[in-house]
Amino acid sequence: MTQSDVSSFDELTDGAARRVEIEGVPVAVVRIGSDVYAIKDVCSHQDVALSGGEVWCEEREIECPRHGSTFSLIDGQAITLPATQPVPVYPVEIVDGRVIVSVAVEEPS
Repeated sequence: MTQSDVSSFDELTDGAARRVEIEGVPVAVVRIGSDVYAIKDVCSHQDVALSGGEVWCEEREIECPRHGSTFSLIDGQAITLPATQPVPVYPVEIVDGRVIVSVAVEEPS
């Protein structure tokens, strides 16, 4: 696992996604109130950045801007069609006001 300091908590806009890259992995970091989520920033239906979509705060979901599929920010499950496959989610910690995301990076073979 690679841990990366991606932002201060206060720099994240509540109810919005921010795209970051950790060791070549695109990640959408989403703040909802006092919670922060990290999900791979690629729709499982098509290669579209989820960070460009709408965040549904009450549902804890993010919507793909291309076809409207929604994904759980909690476990990455596809909630609505046309996507049927989940998207990876990553552990997030807040340490001294900093947002730390851990991503498993595959070693090249």
